[in-house]
Amino acid sequence: MSQPDMNQLMQQAQQMQAQLQEAQREIAASTVKGEAGNGLVTISVAGSGEVTDMEIDPKIVDPEDIDTLKDLLLGAFKDANQKLQTLAEEKMGPLSQGMSGLGF
Repeated sequence: MSQPDMNQLMQQAQQMQAQLQEAQREIAASTVKGEAGNGLVTISVAGSGEVTDMEIDPKIVDPEDIDTLKDLLLGAFKDANQKLQTLAEEKMGPLSQGMSGLGF
């Protein structure tokens, strides 16, 4: 089996690094919106993971039933985090598959 050309490997690694940095920039610039209760609660999360906005439909605010509101908030937050993870996998997935071409 022949040895891989080191210059070619370095060039591929540099290209992948540039693509990785671009994917990271795209993720950081993105915002996802998670929801629960069919949109009664929504939470917006930036690509950095920071919660940037939250909307709560007033009709679900019941001082006698705070647990339901907490459940909806947690559900919306989990939904937003899942969407952020999916976005990261979509952006980074092709790059990790390309690592095999570098002999990894």
